[in-house]
Amino acid sequence: MAQETEHEDSGEPVERKGKLTSTLLLVTLVSTIGSSFQYGYNVASVNSPAPFMQSFYNETYREHYGTQMTANLETILWSLTVSLYPLGGFFGSLLVGPMVNNIGRKGTLLVNNIFSIVPAILMGTSVLSRSFEVIIASRLVIGICAGLSSNVVPMYLGEMSPKNLRGAIGVMPQLLITIGILMAQIFGIRMILGNEDGWPILLALTGIPAVIQLMTLPFFPESPRYTLLQKGKEEKAKKALQRLRGWDDVDGEIKEMYQEDQSEKAEGRLSVRNLCTFRPLRWQLICIIVMNMGQQLSGINAVYYYADTIYAQAGVPDETVQYVTVATGSVNVVMTLAAIFIVDSWGRRLLLLLGFGTCCTACVVLTIALVYQSTVQWMPYLSIACVIIYVIGHAIGPSPIPYVITTEMFRQASRPAAFMVAGSVHWLSNFTVGLIFEFLRKGLGSYCFILFAAICLATFLFIFFVVPETKGKTFLEISQIMAKKNGLDEKTDSKEFLDFQDLNPPMKDVTMEKSDNVKITPL
Repeated sequence: MAQETEHEDSGEPVERKGKLTSTLLLVTLVSTIGSSFQYGYNVASVNSPAPFMQSFYNETYREHYGTQMTANLETILWSLTVSLYPLGGFFGSLLVGPMVNNIGRKGTLLVNNIFSIVPAILMGTSVLSRSFEVIIASRLVIGICAGLSSNVVPMYLGEMSPKNLRGAIGVMPQLLITIGILMAQIFGIRMILGNEDGWPILLALTGIPAVIQLMTLPFFPESPRYTLLQKGKEEKAKKALQRLRGWDDVDGEIKEMYQEDQSEKAEGRLSVRNLCTFRPLRWQLICIIVMNMGQQLSGINAVYYYADTIYAQAGVPDETVQYVTVATGSVNVVMTLAAIFIVDSWGRRLLLLLGFGTCCTACVVLTIALVYQSTVQWMPYLSIACVIIYVIGHAIGPSPIPYVITTEMFRQASRPAAFMVAGSVHWLSNFTVGLIFEFLRKGLGSYCFILFAAICLATFLFIFFVVPETKGKTFLEISQIMAKKNGLDEKTDSKEFLDFQDLNPPMKDVTMEKSDNVKITPL
């Protein structure tokens, strides 16, 4: 959060912009590599070795039960292997609120490593134990890990970041998710680990980032907002802010946190049920639900699933398809990296609109290309171009920005419940697409992408008419903007701030006007 200090001569507040200190950079890398990377890695880790894993399922089933596994049972078991991961993510999202409120953001990430290390060991030793059941169970447990990390990391980093860097740092979890997907694709190449002997190692590697995080994260501070507002430890919060900001005078930011706390006292500590019925947060809740549904139902997983078929139909040899898939994953990483550098200048809203607009157009053109690819010679190449353009569009907006918006639209008391709702919607939508896409593909064929185009268009229109720009604003200023959408006028009596303990420099009278700005006048 950018700090406000008074100019010595004029007495006017002068904004000191936050900087990327070594502490802030390192805690961002440790938390995203240790948590977000695993989410992406486990999304793609079972794709390449699928034939070898299914063969192992058949072998061990025959050893255990003395009979050959039926084709239907094999399909069911493999579907469970894939779909229990997002289902575990849903269960993990339900744990976010209780855990972050009781043991903190950092504490939750540390405990969450258990849900990664244990299944990594079990999956890595599954061939030795001759058990495919532990792989299926481990996918559920590691899904819980992903569900927690996908919500807690953006919350943790968003609460520690200065407002001028909050967007860029907020995109970092998504960047590490895409890097995790890419690394799984690279390791899954047949000549590396995507083979009969290497796939257990491929699955077990997910435990390494968790071990690194478990050893390094304890040396970094807890979220200062959590430390101050939920634990009441002002000195500890100050020390954390001083490490994160790189300067000693953090009283202005401490005051802003108190100001936020005072303005939301009417809310109390919101549960998910209360959040869903609390009028002052109605449009914030609708926004994060729509954006998270749009993110997953826009067809990103379906495009990845269909990509190999599209590449093969375009004449790409079977042995080369895996390298083209890696190239597509690389494009995803590069464009997410680009989003880090433009999110705080272009804004969140513009990137969301550009992203969903691009995805909508790509889905429409992809449908046309797939319909006519057997009659028009160059159509398969247009299909490949549409896949790449779709990935670019999703990477700059729909993939990373909903996490940033969820952090920014809610304040301390309501943020854990908001992430529980957002995470649950995210993972249930992910699970739904994985469950029904094969039926859509068989029933609608190439026209299934028209459905995804319609969802992208609907999300685009919602963002255009409803979602405000949040870049460069404090959590309190964003709350005031949303209060107007909810038909409320958010005010705080400045006299109540005099009851807070003395801060150095002395507290100033703070009046929150109906406008979007916070007026600061000296006593």
